[in-house]
Amino acid sequence: MGGSGLIWRKSSYSGASGGGCVEVGTGLPDMVAIRDSNRREDGMHVVGIAAFAALLTDVRSGRFDI
Repeated sequence: MGGSGLIWRKSSYSGASGGGCVEVGTGLPDMVAIRDSNRREDGMHVVGIAAFAALLTDVRSGRFDI
């Protein structure tokens, strides 16, 4: 996959201080890519749109302590 064709954007919760930064990549059919913007060389995780939507729902509901 290599990331070609992906459009990356940083999470609005990622600060400028260099803390935990998440980027989301779009442009894959029915998939979303996720990576650590501070460690791009470590690669990315690719998940289906439904799984990503479920993760966002859980995060917004406070299910995870993040």
